[in-house]
Amino acid sequence: MNAMGQGDENRDTQTGAAAAPREPLPQRFRAWFAARGWQPHPHQRAMLAAAGRASLLIAPTGAGKTLAGFLPSLVALEHGAGRGLHTLYVSPLKALAADIKRNLATPIEQMALQIRVEDRTGDTKSSARQRQRRDPPDILLTTPESLALMLSWEDAPRLFAGLQRVVVDEVHALAGTKRGDQLALGLARLRTLAADCRLAALSATVDAPGEIADWLAPPDADGVVECDTIFADPGPPADIAVMRDAGDPPWAGMGGRYAARAIVDQIAAHRTTIVFINTRAQAELFFQALWAENHDNLPIALHHGSLGLEARHKVEAAMAAGELRAVVATSSLGRGVGWGGVDLVFQVGAPKQVKKLVQRIGRANHRYDAPSKALIVPANRMEVIECHAALDAIADGSLDGDRLPAGGLDVLCQHLCLTACAGPFDADALYAEVRRAGPYADLAREDFDRVLDFCSTGGYALRAYDQWKRLVQGVDGLWRLRDPRTAQRLRMNVGTIVAPETLGVRIGRRGGGAKIGEVEEMFAATLTPGDSFLIGGRVVRYEGMHEMTVQVSNQAAGEPKIAVFYGTKLATSVRLSHRVMQRLSDPQSWADLIPPVRAWLRMQARVSRLPQPERLLVEVFPRGERWFLVVYAFAGQNADQTLGLLLSKRMEEAGLDPLGFVTNDYAVMLWGLKPIPDPAALLSAEGLLAGADDWLAGNTVMKRTFRTVGVVAGLIERTTPGRRKTGKQATFSSDILYDTLHRYDPGHLMLDITRREAMRGLVDFGRIEELLARVDGRIDVVRAARCTPLATPLMLEMGRVPIRGGSAEETLLAEEAEMLATIDAAR
Repeated sequence: MNAMGQGDENRDTQTGAAAAPREPLPQRFRAWFAARGWQPHPHQRAMLAAAGRASLLIAPTGAGKTLAGFLPSLVALEHGAGRGLHTLYVSPLKALAADIKRNLATPIEQMALQIRVEDRTGDTKSSARQRQRRDPPDILLTTPESLALMLSWEDAPRLFAGLQRVVVDEVHALAGTKRGDQLALGLARLRTLAADCRLAALSATVDAPGEIADWLAPPDADGVVECDTIFADPGPPADIAVMRDAGDPPWAGMGGRYAARAIVDQIAAHRTTIVFINTRAQAELFFQALWAENHDNLPIALHHGSLGLEARHKVEAAMAAGELRAVVATSSLGRGVGWGGVDLVFQVGAPKQVKKLVQRIGRANHRYDAPSKALIVPANRMEVIECHAALDAIADGSLDGDRLPAGGLDVLCQHLCLTACAGPFDADALYAEVRRAGPYADLAREDFDRVLDFCSTGGYALRAYDQWKRLVQGVDGLWRLRDPRTAQRLRMNVGTIVAPETLGVRIGRRGGGAKIGEVEEMFAATLTPGDSFLIGGRVVRYEGMHEMTVQVSNQAAGEPKIAVFYGTKLATSVRLSHRVMQRLSDPQSWADLIPPVRAWLRMQARVSRLPQPERLLVEVFPRGERWFLVVYAFAGQNADQTLGLLLSKRMEEAGLDPLGFVTNDYAVMLWGLKPIPDPAALLSAEGLLAGADDWLAGNTVMKRTFRTVGVVAGLIERTTPGRRKTGKQATFSSDILYDTLHRYDPGHLMLDITRREAMRGLVDFGRIEELLARVDGRIDVVRAARCTPLATPLMLEMGRVPIRGGSAEETLLAEEAEMLATIDAAR
């Protein structure tokens, strides 16, 4: 088995295309396979046979997807290079592109193929990029952002004229995202520039193959399918279980750190382990907990996106060399890159999405003929149920992705401006081209024209300002840049990733030491000299700021702060939430749950009720001088947050004096000073949604979304020649623009896009609408004498906010919950 995942098993099946022909490979390739005792997998032969059409390959990790994707290119290029750019490979990660480059080098060198392979990403040196533009390699490995930039060049038609093949790797990680929209538009552009170009996509985890195939190459005007879907044999089922010998999980929170000792024992018993954590902040905390239990000083590292580039590369190199026993990582190590020595994967915390869990499991035993081994560690009691529900879904072969959304109009704004950078375009021809991109196949001409108007005028409220008048129509009817000098600014702001502004963290005064990572600008603003905080798995002392760099030293004391990394929280998927509700409502399905969780659910059934899939459970109870309302929505963190805001508004209107609320993926808990006479009335669909748009319009969530939309569309520039805006500057300017448009031009394109994005993302209004439609007024109201078992985790989360009592309040609640459990057990 080599890095390409090639073995001697032949167990594939194929649907969506004719059976793989026994077409002979060129002699050089047959000899290469035979010398290693291998033969091509059927799905690799099928990809070779499908080279004349678009193709989607779905194959498990270790099944040789990389070789399958590149085999048609290697065969076509067998007779030598020097013909210009033949194949373009697009990866969601720069690290994956570099990994593929290393892997491709092996068969190319061993077969003595005269093929030049290079990568072109944001890390590529300027001199190399210039050379590639003059003299492109045979195979170029890149990312969606770099492709968009290359397509904006005036000589893009020359560079891509001879392109024969595009390979999109890890397509599931791109489809349905803004980066995927940008890539799909780029693919449509490539098919215009290179009529003979054929598309291929690779993935191990696809929940709706038909949708992905249409995303890659939508059916033509007559409805004829243009993409073959090829399935490899899935291989042996994964060896995956919920960890049971780590101790009882807590009622709430903790991030799985209670299991650190048991996980260290498993690391010691295996060759190499990856410990996946859902967030960067939790990864920092868990690494600390793991290291405290690492009494044998096993080499364990930390890897996430906010660490310094040098630190990440060092960890990746050590992994590749087999020098580490474990890595604590976020999704930064979850895609594509294969670590052959990994024989165990941990998922700490509920996975939230089944397909994300499947992808992470695939990092273990990167072999086609060996099952992946993985253990899931629930962070708390409710997550025990979610983890088992995720295992049910895997056993059923049911992934949980939502339907792919339509392409974003903000991305289309950027694409039109970048297309004009390459040269004038005809609006009718470009509209037809854009509709060849999967996410934009149903784009209305009216929406296209609104985007074009925005790019040329800025919209009604902004048409007096020249800075937003970027396109103009000439007397020849073609659209072009109003001022060619704006091309540089447009290219400097290519991309759809709008992350919070970050500041580098360096050891030593005046920022002269090694960079150890990055923190968000908002977090840095909370620090005062002498504060300690956690980064890169160690505690450092904040010394001050120097030229936008956070200066730290190793002399830290006191309890460290945790760097909070802002962004949309990953919510439990709709299908997984439904599976959790099904398990909760059916005591017959509790047999595989640990005893404390079974006792907890029995106690809930005794003192209140269990949530039901087609009904909405609402609890009301007093505690001290406050009254609590708990709604078990099972709508995900973002939607529950929005539901809390809406219910707070309704409680204010009813004179119930709400004081605050907390949420998790399953419920929202509100508290106020007055009894709640009619909880069901607060949750009526008509009342809950009445005026919601106007009320949310002034919410900071909408302004955050507007900033992202404005940056992608080019309304707000992050970078201009000679300077880059700070996060505060960008936020300030976006807030002014939002307020101006909201007041004077409420129908502006940017506001329409913001509403759509917010309702689907940070606000997740669709989940609330799904909830209201599902229960259809069937609301079960329970008036309890005290905090109920299922409400206890939320009460403990409230206890983490210094409202009254702090940790003492949390201790009392935990004791009360345990007392209830003891009483129930005695019965």
